[in-house]
Amino acid sequence: MNYHTLLVESRNGVGIVWMSRADRGNALDETMVAELTAAMRALDDDSAVRAVVLAGAGDTFCAGADRDWLQHMTDNSFKRNHADAMKLTTLLDTVYTLKKPTIARVHGPVLNDGVGLVAACDMAVASYEAEFGLSEVRAGVIPAVIMPYLIRAMGERASRHYCLSAERLTAAEAYRTGLVTDIAPPDELDVRINELLGQLFQGAPSAQAQVKDWIRAASGVPITPYLRDGGAKRHATACTSEEAREGLGALLVRRKPAWLRKTKKSVPAKKTAAKGKRKP
Repeated sequence: MNYHTLLVESRNGVGIVWMSRADRGNALDETMVAELTAAMRALDDDSAVRAVVLAGAGDTFCAGADRDWLQHMTDNSFKRNHADAMKLTTLLDTVYTLKKPTIARVHGPVLNDGVGLVAACDMAVASYEAEFGLSEVRAGVIPAVIMPYLIRAMGERASRHYCLSAERLTAAEAYRTGLVTDIAPPDELDVRINELLGQLFQGAPSAQAQVKDWIRAASGVPITPYLRDGGAKRHATACTSEEAREGLGALLVRRKPAWLRKTKKSVPAKKTAAKGKRKP
């Protein structure tokens, strides 16, 4: 598929989605939202892809919603604004429910809906200079679409603090609250992501998809007999899968499982001289 707002690469088992509107701070518009949704679904369906990295070209990860898009919101009908919001929530849910592990490669400013993209990924590695802003209340609107993902990433207390105050978060604060899962110096950002990808590739693909599904199902609910029974049933089902037979068999005879033998030793690390551009 040809994209107008993205550059999508796939190599060594990694799908890399570059938001490629650097001149607009990779701000989201209708086209980018649709293309991001399509690209994520395509990579999820690609059996050669083990993990997906979401990145931003240029000096900004994502500046939130495009100004031209924002300009029309107050003139739009409820129906039109609702339809636009549903497209964004479909994108976030697509990222959040992807069967494969997702990593946000975060650098520079990250604003509003861009913060939602970070929160929807399984993991996020941020450069020390990254800065996060949730400034919607200062414009009289609310981050309602991204809020479910923020709460799951940051917790309710931190979400209240930053969504109400609109105070900026440094990379260190984002790490402390759980919005990002790791931080690194700018020149080591891709090294850390590649190390993380190497760890992810050790795991079995179907098992990772099941882990993600069960975490979503078990999060924020009471540990009832029904939930415990559900966990036991999932465990029993996984133990009799072909993947478990391969993995446990490999462990017992001390050989690499099939999914690891198919993976190259090195994970992608494409370096360029342009600051903040296409490195993983």
